[in-house]
Amino acid sequence: MSWAELVCIGCAPDGLNINDQVGATHPQALVRAVLANHADFGVALDGDADRVQMVDASGRLYNGDELLYLMLADRLAQGETVPGVVGTLMTNMAVELAIRARGVEFVRAQVGDRYVLEELDRRGWRLGGEGSGHLLALDRHTTGDGLVSALQVLNASVRGGKSMDELLAGVSLFPQTLINVRLQAGQDWRVNRLLAEETLIAQKALDGRGRVLIRASGTEPLLRVMVEADDPEQASAMAKRLARAAQDGF
Repeated sequence: MSWAELVCIGCAPDGLNINDQVGATHPQALVRAVLANHADFGVALDGDADRVQMVDASGRLYNGDELLYLMLADRLAQGETVPGVVGTLMTNMAVELAIRARGVEFVRAQVGDRYVLEELDRRGWRLGGEGSGHLLALDRHTTGDGLVSALQVLNASVRGGKSMDELLAGVSLFPQTLINVRLQAGQDWRVNRLLAEETLIAQKALDGRGRVLIRASGTEPLLRVMVEADDPEQASAMAKRLARAAQDGF
Protein backbone atom coordinates (compact mmCIF):
# COMPACT_ATOMS: atom_id res chain seq x y z
CA MET A 1 0.00 0.00 0.00
CA SER A 2 1.31 3.46 -0.91
CA TRP A 3 0.74 6.59 1.13
CA ALA A 4 0.48 10.22 0.15
CA GLU A 5 2.30 12.97 1.96
CA LEU A 6 -0.23 15.49 3.19
CA VAL A 7 0.47 19.20 3.70
CA CYS A 8 -2.24 21.15 5.53
CA ILE A 9 -2.95 24.87 5.31
CA GLY A 10 -5.71 26.88 6.98
CA CYS A 11 -6.22 24.11 9.53
CA ALA A 12 -5.82 26.06 12.77
CA PRO A 13 -9.30 27.44 13.49
CA ASP A 14 -9.72 29.87 16.38
CA GLY A 15 -13.44 30.54 15.99
CA LEU A 16 -12.84 33.73 13.99
CA ASN A 17 -10.68 32.73 11.03
CA ILE A 18 -12.99 30.29 9.22
CA ASN A 19 -12.68 30.91 5.45
CA ASP A 20 -10.28 33.78 6.18
CA GLN A 21 -8.35 34.01 2.90
CA VAL A 22 -8.23 30.21 2.62
CA GLY A 23 -10.43 27.33 1.52
CA ALA A 24 -12.92 26.94 -1.30
CA THR A 25 -13.98 30.59 -1.04
CA HIS A 26 -10.37 31.83 -1.44
CA PRO A 27 -8.67 29.06 -3.48
CA GLN A 28 -5.65 31.13 -4.56
CA ALA A 29 -4.05 30.25 -1.20
CA LEU A 30 -4.24 26.60 -2.25
CA VAL A 31 -2.79 27.35 -5.68
CA ARG A 32 0.23 28.99 -4.06
CA ALA A 33 0.65 26.11 -1.59
CA VAL A 34 0.50 23.44 -4.30
CA LEU A 35 3.18 25.18 -6.35
CA ALA A 36 5.38 25.91 -3.33
CA ASN A 37 5.25 22.29 -2.13
CA HIS A 38 5.44 20.72 -5.61
CA ALA A 39 2.28 18.81 -4.77
CA ASP A 40 0.37 16.58 -7.17
CA PHE A 41 -3.06 17.76 -6.06
CA GLY A 42 -4.64 20.37 -3.85
CA VAL A 43 -8.05 20.19 -2.17
CA ALA A 44 -9.78 23.27 -0.74
CA LEU A 45 -12.88 22.96 1.42
CA ASP A 46 -15.07 25.68 2.87
CA GLY A 47 -15.78 26.13 6.58
CA ASP A 48 -18.31 23.31 6.91
CA ALA A 49 -16.57 21.19 4.25
CA ASP A 50 -19.55 20.76 1.95
CA ARG A 51 -17.91 22.65 -0.93
CA VAL A 52 -14.69 21.77 -2.71
CA GLN A 53 -12.33 23.28 -5.27
CA MET A 54 -9.26 21.42 -6.54
CA VAL A 55 -5.86 22.29 -7.98
CA ASP A 56 -3.50 20.20 -10.08
CA ALA A 57 0.31 20.10 -10.05
CA SER A 58 0.54 22.96 -12.54
CA GLY A 59 -1.49 25.25 -10.28
CA ARG A 60 -4.62 25.10 -12.43
CA LEU A 61 -7.80 25.57 -10.42
CA TYR A 62 -10.87 23.40 -11.11
CA ASN A 63 -14.31 24.55 -10.02
CA GLY A 64 -17.42 22.56 -9.19
CA ASP A 65 -18.69 22.44 -12.78
CA GLU A 66 -15.50 20.74 -13.94
CA LEU A 67 -15.34 18.39 -10.96
CA LEU A 68 -18.96 17.37 -11.55
CA TYR A 69 -18.08 16.42 -15.12
CA LEU A 70 -15.09 14.37 -13.91
CA MET A 71 -17.33 12.46 -11.50
CA LEU A 72 -19.73 11.72 -14.35
CA ALA A 73 -16.97 10.70 -16.76
CA ASP A 74 -15.50 8.28 -14.22
CA ARG A 75 -18.84 6.58 -13.69
CA LEU A 76 -19.32 6.20 -17.43
CA ALA A 77 -15.79 4.81 -17.77
CA GLN A 78 -16.69 2.14 -15.20
CA GLY A 79 -19.70 1.14 -17.24
CA GLU A 80 -22.28 2.69 -14.93
CA THR A 81 -25.55 3.98 -16.32
CA VAL A 82 -26.09 7.67 -15.56
CA PRO A 83 -29.51 8.84 -16.77
CA GLY A 84 -28.96 12.50 -16.03
CA VAL A 85 -27.11 15.27 -14.20
CA VAL A 86 -28.53 18.34 -12.47
CA GLY A 87 -26.72 21.67 -12.58
CA THR A 88 -27.98 25.19 -11.89
CA LEU A 89 -28.76 28.30 -13.88
CA MET A 90 -25.09 29.26 -13.45
CA THR A 91 -23.53 25.98 -14.64
CA ASN A 92 -21.09 26.72 -17.44
CA MET A 93 -22.54 25.94 -20.85
CA ALA A 94 -19.37 24.15 -21.96
CA VAL A 95 -19.96 21.55 -19.24
CA GLU A 96 -23.59 21.18 -20.25
CA LEU A 97 -22.55 20.54 -23.86
CA ALA A 98 -19.88 18.05 -22.75
CA ILE A 99 -22.39 16.14 -20.61
CA ARG A 100 -24.92 15.99 -23.43
CA ALA A 101 -22.19 14.84 -25.81
CA ARG A 102 -21.76 11.80 -23.56
CA GLY A 103 -25.41 10.92 -24.13
CA VAL A 104 -26.46 12.04 -20.65
CA GLU A 105 -29.43 14.33 -20.02
CA PHE A 106 -28.72 17.65 -18.29
CA VAL A 107 -31.19 19.94 -16.55
CA ARG A 108 -30.78 23.21 -14.66
CA ALA A 109 -32.24 23.97 -11.24
CA GLN A 110 -32.40 27.29 -9.44
CA VAL A 111 -29.15 28.44 -7.84
CA GLY A 112 -28.68 26.72 -4.49
CA ASP A 113 -27.80 23.17 -3.49
CA ARG A 114 -31.26 22.63 -1.98
CA TYR A 115 -32.80 23.12 -5.43
CA VAL A 116 -30.29 20.73 -6.99
CA LEU A 117 -31.19 18.12 -4.38
CA GLU A 118 -34.92 18.64 -4.94
CA GLU A 119 -34.49 18.13 -8.69
CA LEU A 120 -32.39 15.00 -8.16
CA ASP A 121 -34.99 13.55 -5.84
CA ARG A 122 -37.78 14.39 -8.24
CA ARG A 123 -36.08 12.65 -11.14
CA GLY A 124 -34.48 9.81 -9.23
CA TRP A 125 -31.00 10.83 -10.40
CA ARG A 126 -27.76 10.74 -8.41
CA LEU A 127 -25.34 13.41 -9.68
CA GLY A 128 -25.63 17.18 -9.45
CA GLY A 129 -23.91 20.29 -8.23
CA GLU A 130 -22.85 23.90 -8.53
CA GLY A 131 -19.78 25.72 -9.76
CA SER A 132 -19.14 26.79 -6.16
CA GLY A 133 -18.13 23.19 -5.50
CA HIS A 134 -21.20 21.99 -3.66
CA LEU A 135 -21.52 18.59 -5.32
CA LEU A 136 -24.07 15.86 -4.72
CA ALA A 137 -23.47 12.17 -5.39
CA LEU A 138 -26.45 10.46 -3.83
CA ASP A 139 -25.02 7.02 -4.55
CA ARG A 140 -22.12 7.89 -2.23
CA HIS A 141 -23.69 10.21 0.35
CA THR A 142 -27.04 11.72 1.28
CA THR A 143 -25.78 15.30 1.19
CA GLY A 144 -23.00 17.45 -0.23
CA ASP A 145 -19.61 16.52 1.22
CA GLY A 146 -16.41 18.10 -0.07
CA LEU A 147 -14.18 15.27 1.10
CA VAL A 148 -16.34 12.62 -0.55
CA SER A 149 -16.38 14.62 -3.78
CA ALA A 150 -12.60 15.17 -3.72
CA LEU A 151 -11.95 11.48 -3.12
CA GLN A 152 -14.10 10.58 -6.12
CA VAL A 153 -12.10 12.93 -8.36
CA LEU A 154 -8.78 11.66 -7.02
CA ASN A 155 -9.93 8.08 -7.52
CA ALA A 156 -10.89 8.87 -11.12
CA SER A 157 -7.45 10.34 -11.77
CA VAL A 158 -5.59 7.40 -10.23
CA ARG A 159 -7.81 4.77 -11.80
CA GLY A 160 -7.55 6.36 -15.24
CA GLY A 161 -3.86 7.10 -14.90
CA LYS A 162 -4.49 10.65 -16.09
CA SER A 163 -4.30 14.13 -14.61
CA MET A 164 -7.44 16.19 -14.13
CA ASP A 165 -6.37 18.28 -17.11
CA GLU A 166 -6.13 15.18 -19.29
CA LEU A 167 -9.48 13.88 -18.08
CA LEU A 168 -11.02 17.22 -19.03
CA ALA A 169 -9.45 17.33 -22.49
CA GLY A 170 -11.87 19.00 -24.87
CA VAL A 171 -13.88 20.66 -22.10
CA SER A 172 -12.96 24.35 -21.95
CA LEU A 173 -15.18 26.58 -19.85
CA PHE A 174 -16.90 29.39 -21.74
CA PRO A 175 -15.91 32.86 -20.54
CA GLN A 176 -18.64 34.56 -18.53
CA THR A 177 -19.27 38.26 -18.07
CA LEU A 178 -21.51 39.21 -15.15
CA ILE A 179 -22.73 42.78 -14.60
CA ASN A 180 -24.89 43.88 -11.68
CA VAL A 181 -27.43 46.58 -12.46
CA ARG A 182 -28.98 48.41 -9.50
CA LEU A 183 -32.77 48.56 -9.57
CA GLN A 184 -34.90 51.35 -8.18
CA ALA A 185 -37.56 50.58 -5.61
CA GLY A 186 -40.58 49.01 -7.26
CA GLN A 187 -38.92 48.41 -10.65
CA ASP A 188 -39.91 45.17 -12.34
CA TRP A 189 -37.23 44.25 -14.87
CA ARG A 190 -39.59 41.78 -16.54
CA VAL A 191 -41.64 44.62 -18.08
CA ASN A 192 -38.56 46.29 -19.61
CA ARG A 193 -39.32 45.99 -23.34
CA LEU A 194 -35.92 47.28 -24.46
CA LEU A 195 -34.16 44.64 -22.36
CA ALA A 196 -36.46 41.95 -23.76
CA GLU A 197 -35.67 43.01 -27.33
CA GLU A 198 -31.92 43.15 -26.72
CA THR A 199 -32.03 39.75 -25.05
CA LEU A 200 -33.64 38.18 -28.11
CA ILE A 201 -31.01 39.79 -30.36
CA ALA A 202 -28.20 38.48 -28.18
CA GLN A 203 -29.62 34.95 -28.04
CA LYS A 204 -29.98 34.86 -31.80
CA ALA A 205 -26.40 36.08 -32.28
CA LEU A 206 -25.02 33.45 -29.89
CA ASP A 207 -26.76 30.73 -31.92
CA GLY A 208 -26.20 27.90 -29.47
CA ARG A 209 -22.58 28.83 -28.67
CA GLY A 210 -23.46 30.78 -25.57
CA ARG A 211 -26.36 31.94 -23.48
CA VAL A 212 -27.90 34.89 -21.68
CA LEU A 213 -29.05 34.71 -18.06
CA ILE A 214 -30.86 37.61 -16.43
CA ARG A 215 -32.14 37.23 -12.90
CA ALA A 216 -32.89 39.40 -9.91
CA SER A 217 -30.77 39.05 -6.80
CA GLY A 218 -32.57 37.41 -3.93
CA THR A 219 -30.83 39.58 -1.34
CA GLU A 220 -30.14 42.97 -2.96
CA PRO A 221 -31.97 45.39 -5.31
CA LEU A 222 -29.80 44.20 -8.19
CA LEU A 223 -30.41 42.68 -11.59
CA ARG A 224 -27.69 40.18 -12.50
CA VAL A 225 -26.93 40.22 -16.22
CA MET A 226 -24.74 37.35 -17.37
CA VAL A 227 -23.58 36.43 -20.85
CA GLU A 228 -21.59 33.30 -21.56
CA ALA A 229 -19.94 32.62 -24.92
CA ASP A 230 -16.97 30.82 -26.42
CA ASP A 231 -15.74 34.26 -27.52
CA PRO A 232 -14.86 36.37 -24.43
CA GLU A 233 -15.05 39.67 -26.33
CA GLN A 234 -18.52 38.80 -27.58
CA ALA A 235 -19.64 37.88 -24.06
CA SER A 236 -18.33 41.16 -22.65
CA ALA A 237 -19.84 43.33 -25.38
CA MET A 238 -23.24 41.68 -25.13
CA ALA A 239 -23.34 41.88 -21.35
CA LYS A 240 -22.57 45.61 -21.45
CA ARG A 241 -25.26 46.19 -24.07
CA LEU A 242 -27.83 44.29 -22.03
CA ALA A 243 -26.84 46.16 -18.87
CA ARG A 244 -27.38 49.47 -20.65
CA ALA A 245 -30.79 48.26 -21.83
CA ALA A 246 -31.65 47.28 -18.28
CA GLN A 247 -30.85 50.82 -17.13
CA ASP A 248 -32.33 52.75 -20.07
CA GLY A 249 -35.47 50.71 -20.71
CA PHE A 250 -37.54 52.15 -17.87
